[in-house]
Amino acid sequence: MSPPEGCDVGLRQRFEELYLAHYPDLLAYVRRRTDSPDDAADAIAETFTTAWRRIDELPAGPQARLWLYGVARRVLANQRRGESRRSALALRLREELTVWDEGTPAADQDAVRAAFGRLSPDDRELLSLVSWEGLTAPEIATVLGCSQGAARIRLHRARKRLARELDSAGLDLSRYGSRAVKLAEGQS
Repeated sequence: MSPPEGCDVGLRQRFEELYLAHYPDLLAYVRRRTDSPDDAADAIAETFTTAWRRIDELPAGPQARLWLYGVARRVLANQRRGESRRSALALRLREELTVWDEGTPAADQDAVRAAFGRLSPDDRELLSLVSWEGLTAPEIATVLGCSQGAARIRLHRARKRLARELDSAGLDLSRYGSRAVKLAEGQS
């Protein structure tokens, strides 16, 4: 690892000396605290990237090694927190999907997919932006490049067409809420 080309020669030399002197110790430190070579490589890279960015703050002499250990320690802690958040999110998503999957009969899922597929691409995009991406009508207006009123009208019409498609597939619309029933009947 070396600093970017065109940087101050003195800073570059200091960084290279620091890297060569402390890389083996830091690698051993990081490898003992990670589960994979990839995690160790990421931690080492981040540690030395921080050292380069903060080279002016880096202490001289033997204190530099301790400073690098401190940076590596914080980098590893950030990796662990990130992994912990990712694991918690994955667990939560699995639980939500399991509950969703158990609550909807397979035949209904297929019928809903088919009804959704019969909609125009524009209707599918609108409904996806609301349902999957969680966007509001004003946010959809920004994405589509139209007024908020136009976005609300388009969304209402797309919902109405979906409700009709679901009704024509023989699905119990009351499972999707009273609004779905009203939309299928032509009420707003």
